[in-house]
Amino acid sequence: MTNLEMSAGLLRQATARRKMIELALDDGNFAYVVRLSQECVELALKALLMAAGIDPPKWHDVGKVLRDNAKKLPKNVLESLDEISDASAKLRADRERSMYGDDSLGLPPDSIYSEHEAKVALAWAEMVLGACRQGIEDLAK
Repeated sequence: MTNLEMSAGLLRQATARRKMIELALDDGNFAYVVRLSQECVELALKALLMAAGIDPPKWHDVGKVLRDNAKKLPKNVLESLDEISDASAKLRADRERSMYGDDSLGLPPDSIYSEHEAKVALAWAEMVLGACRQGIEDLAK
């Protein structure tokens, strides 16, 4: 399997998460919106890395890997690299809390996230997914 085939598979998975975000948002399941947004961003960024010939790491926030390999990334991604990296880092920070809650505060996930936070996470997912989709198309040319 080629890097482009692997990249396309990850991008399909990211897109599937993006579709599920709408259902979770409509249900008021804001913690799940945050979790799905994190997964969408991670998968999209790893798809981009693969398309650029960069082996993605096994950890969740790949912002540093993007910065370290900036010369291999397409122009549209470079133009928003700081924003993309920030979204990846912020969503990574909420990965476990959005699924398991916060034991130290005694709060389940549903009690942690607001609709506003869910919509911010969704906006990050849309921004990153769009940039990665365009970037992968540009790399494939």
